[in-house]
Amino acid sequence: MPPKQQLSKAAKAAAAMAGGKKSKKKWSKNNHKDKAAHAVILDQEKLDRIMKEVPTYRYVSVSVLVDRLKIGGSMARVALRDLEKQGIIVPVSKHSKQAIYTRAVSSD
Repeated sequence: MPPKQQLSKAAKAAAAMAGGKKSKKKWSKNNHKDKAAHAVILDQEKLDRIMKEVPTYRYVSVSVLVDRLKIGGSMARVALRDLEKQGIIVPVSKHSKQAIYTRAVSSD
């Protein structure tokens, strides 16, 4: 086998620069959930839907109303307080962080 030829410094540098660089590993795939467009203003249609559907729920909380009725959390809290005043729902557990209600049982 013939001996290897010695390359000049410039040739070595050019060879090093010619090599392809490996791309950096991407850790996140950037899969993000689309932001939900919940209603923040109570219109007559939403109010009618709340009055019709909520008394049939066995478990009522802010998160249930937000999920099922597509309304904002602050609007759900106001609706729950109003429904409680009217006697449509009764509290099971009231806490500063989470209020849990159930439908009012009629005494007929």
